[in-house]
Amino acid sequence: MSAFNTIHSPSRRRTLAAAMAMAASLGLAGTAMAQAYPAKAITFVVPFAAGSATDQLARAIGQSITNDTKQPVVIDNKAGASGMIAAQAVAKAPADGYTLLITTNTTHAANEHLYKKLSYDPVKDFAPISGLGKGGQVMVVNAASPYKNVGDVVAAAKKAPGKLSFGSGSSSSRMAGEMLKQLAGVDILHVPYKSNPLAITDLLGGQIDLMITDTSTGVPQVKAGKLRALGYSTQKRSSQLPDVPTIDEAGVKGYDMGYWFAAYAPAGTPPAVVTRLNELMGAATKSAAAKAFFDMAGSEAWTTTPDELAKFQAAETVKWGKVIKAAGIEAE
Repeated sequence: MSAFNTIHSPSRRRTLAAAMAMAASLGLAGTAMAQAYPAKAITFVVPFAAGSATDQLARAIGQSITNDTKQPVVIDNKAGASGMIAAQAVAKAPADGYTLLITTNTTHAANEHLYKKLSYDPVKDFAPISGLGKGGQVMVVNAASPYKNVGDVVAAAKKAPGKLSFGSGSSSSRMAGEMLKQLAGVDILHVPYKSNPLAITDLLGGQIDLMITDTSTGVPQVKAGKLRALGYSTQKRSSQLPDVPTIDEAGVKGYDMGYWFAAYAPAGTPPAVVTRLNELMGAATKSAAAKAFFDMAGSEAWTTTPDELAKFQAAETVKWGKVIKAAGIEAE
């Protein structure tokens, strides 16, 4: 082999040295970037209205990150279109770690099965940061409603198919209602809203008959005596409503529908920044503000690595696809 083709060649040595220097500089740059981040305000884009469960958790997480970094966190509520407006905004934002999506299974597991065309790609357009929490939902009716339990609702729906209505302001809420229809064998009219708090307003006003909503939105109204809780959506009762049976216990066998929260950055966000955000998010879920939210909502903290969140999201997308197909919902 000639000297020109060996590692001892001057040109090869210079090339190798340059490559090593570049790798070292990139490593130092990444470390420096992570140490310097954040250097300004961070924006949390939330796909649902102020007062929703996602909004409340985003504010709790943001408060903790502000306390840790001394940088403000701005909450930007972009409700509507089942979270697509918010998701698209973050997907197109600069990939610098200063615009993040605090979202749920709505935008990152269900929407691709509910819509023929999305304005964003839930996988390619985002860098997973961390899971944040998991929880269940509560089936509620107006306190003045004649329905005292899940059985009453099912009986009324069977007696008058299509007469009762349920509202939803998220895919979790909608799928919870669709699963009720599917497993109970009833026909209940779906009425869509931009967010669950807006649906609650109409439920309080008597415009719809019932809904299955996140506990942070529904429980305060139940405790205030304005709504009546009939059932809980997961297989385990809510710690906030221990006397309320699960919907499964109430007679709709096999019923089980929860939801999850997670944080995402735009695709292309530097790995060092993603790692730093993962650390900040993990610490934030243990903060007093987040604990107060989880206790109030009857949900629990749930954190992951970016890779674990990506794998979880993939599995959830398959799961939600099966639920939506079984419910006979046609993509819009």
